Amino acid sequence: MPMAPPPDLSSLSLAEIVQAMEAQKLPPVSQWNPSHCGDSEMRIARDGTWFHQGSPITRPAMVRLFSTILRREPDGRHVLVTPVEKLDIAVEDAPFVAVAMKAEGEGRDGRLVFQLNTGDLVAAGPAHPLRFVEGEDGPRPYLHVRDGLEALIARPVYYELAERALVGDDQVPGVWSDTVFFPLTDATAA
Repeated sequence: MPMAPPPDLSSLSLAEIVQAMEAQKLPPVSQWNPSHCGDSEMRIARDGTWFHQGSPITRPAMVRLFSTILRREPDGRHVLVTPVEKLDIAVEDAPFVAVAMKAEGEGRDGRLVFQLNTGDLVAAGPAHPLRFVEGEDGPRPYLHVRDGLEALIARPVYYELAERALVGDDQVPGVWSDTVFFPLTDATAA
């Protein structure tokens, strides 16, 4: 069964985005516990490109399909899992990249929805927090996607977040989404 193409975030209203998010159905990978079978010979680069045996996977539908069976193990490893096999996959940073953002509302009433490189939609909030890590190349923002899997927020999208944070009170720069305030600073740096 072919996967539907990802939605165009810019053309959707917040109500349509919520409806699309609710329609996203993922396999129950957390319930599958097959024996470890080896290495998938796959890797996800920092920019979100998926590779198999050193060559990029150029079919977006294939990447979307693989992303639905991706799981993070308690020891931090990433695996592709089905009911009958579990294969390691190398992840350079985060397995997903947030490539677009739609913001509605202001202040405490604000809501931020991110579109991932796989087409998935994720609304920042209590179940999907934002976090910021200071790196050598500046802040690296992340969005929790599901079950320990995160999305690195692409630099242009981070700039949109920063612009949104600068509009407001003279308090700690940050953004609101789904009644949660996310400071744009590394909480571990303090």
